[in-house]
Formats: sequence, C-alpha cells, structure tokens
Amino acid sequence: MSKLTAWLTLLILTTALIGLIYVTGQQILRQDANDPQIQISEDMAHLLASGKSLPSSTFATSVDIATSLSTYMIVYNDKGTAIGSTGLLDGTIPTLPAGVLSYTKEQGQDRITWQPKPGVRSAVVITHVPEGLGGYVLVGRSLREVEKREDKITFFAGSVWIASMIAIGMGFALTSDKRTKQ
Repeated sequence: MSKLTAWLTLLILTTALIGLIYVTGQQILRQDANDPQIQISEDMAHLLASGKSLPSSTFATSVDIATSLSTYMIVYNDKGTAIGSTGLLDGTIPTLPAGVLSYTKEQGQDRITWQPKPGVRSAVVITHVPEGLGGYVLVGRSLREVEKREDKITFFAGSVWIASMIAIGMGFALTSDKRTKQ
C-alpha cells in the first residue's frame, strides 16, 4: 500500500468515525426531545377515543410557542380544524403545513420538527384519533435547548476532526522526513 493510499484511508476512516459519533449524539438528543409529547398526545388521544371530552381546564392557559419552553397542545377535529389550543404564535393558533394531518391519519402518528415561522422550531408529535370523538392531538415543545446542545456537539466533533487531521498530517510528514533523511 502506498503512503498516499494509507494516508487517505486513515483520513477517511477518522472522518467517518467522528461523523458517526456526531450523528449518533445528535439523533439521540433530537429523538429524546419527543418523549414528553409522545406520552401526552397518546394519553389525550386515548381519552378522546373513549368518547370523553377533554377537561374544561385543558385550554385554560396558553403558551407563546415563540418564547416558552413549555409543552403545548393543539386538538383538531376529524376535518383538521383546530378546536382548542394551549399553543399560540403571534396570538393565534399556528397552521400546520398541508398534508401533515392526512399523513398522520394514514400512519396513526407523526413525529416532526415544525417551524411555523423563522426562528420558532418545535419537536411535535401528532396522534390520530380514529374513533370516539375522532380528530388529532398535536403536542409540541421548543427545540431551543436541544439545538444549543446540538451546537456544542457540532463544535466538539469539528474540533476533534480538525485536531485529528492535523495530527495525521503531521505524523505522515514526520515519517516522510525520516525516510528521506535516511
């Protein structure tokens, strides 16, 4: 194996390993961001599926989804019209992109990153309620803190990759100098 081939192989393997570590950490953070929403949306969907109405206090408070880290909920009827919400954006119930509810109806549940306006990103779980009162339950919460952690992982992975590339380059340069001097 030539020196160049060995050097390129080491660079590629190091890049792949650091990339794998980065992606694993990022995906764990992002998927964990869904956990409370899964539980709340499924609990509310079971309640609606049993034919019971949500308690009157369910929508007593509201959350500004642009600034709050609190979990929020939007309930839609079977036609996709919002019938109650604790989550507001600019004082109104934010609108889901077209097709999200129809996809959720087909799949039973959808877990998405929702950006209803620039700078406002939420981890959202939507559960379809096929029986009882029917409809959909959306539960979301801000990704602000998760994305700060992802930025740290990006910085650390990038720093380790750069340091690794420098170390590998220096190692090969030093071994080349020794071989040419002998």
